[in-house]
Amino acid sequence: MKQNFAIIGLGRFGGSICRTLAAAGQEVLAIDTNEEQVNEYMNVATHAVVANAQDEAALRALGLRNFDTVVVAIGEDIQASILVTLMLKEMGVPKVLAKAQNEYHARVLEKIGADKVVHPERDMGVRIGHHLISKNIMDYLELSEKYTIAEVKVTDKKFINKTLGELNFRQRFNLNVIGIRRNNELIISPGPDGLVLDNDGLLVVGETVDVDALDDQMN
Repeated sequence: MKQNFAIIGLGRFGGSICRTLAAAGQEVLAIDTNEEQVNEYMNVATHAVVANAQDEAALRALGLRNFDTVVVAIGEDIQASILVTLMLKEMGVPKVLAKAQNEYHARVLEKIGADKVVHPERDMGVRIGHHLISKNIMDYLELSEKYTIAEVKVTDKKFINKTLGELNFRQRFNLNVIGIRRNNELIISPGPDGLVLDNDGLLVVGETVDVDALDDQMN
């Protein structure tokens, strides 16, 4: 279903979100104080405007309270990020996603009502770190301090040509298999008869310690 989004801040993070949403056919309003940045997204976003997001009157004039989601992707200016997030929530924006520079910034954003706080640099560092130390984890996303979703490459012969039911995955590994990646194909929500082949990527979700244990099993 088509939704409408506003992106405040068109740096690398905000610009990437803008392009992704626009490519998916969503309605996107792109906002930045830098005219050159805005001009770059004139032909990408549905609308792109030069505006000072720290001006509450400007935010109201843009009708941001009517958007499904507003993304606060302001770069290094932590004070501006906090002020804009606070004003958006006070205006009644249903969902505000805000980019955090550090843990302190994240805690403040959460306290003033941000619905979701993301740490793009930290999260990318975690993903790269797991790529470096693991031979089999192909992708990794930390859902919380305790839970992780990961794609684990199947290399252990005991898994090959067995069904998920035969492997008894949930009981043995305390993980749920939510997908199987095979070459360029992604099999979503495979059932117990889903067959595991050599070099498949298993998309699993569960506690981080259990994901790490499965990775060790594959080594």
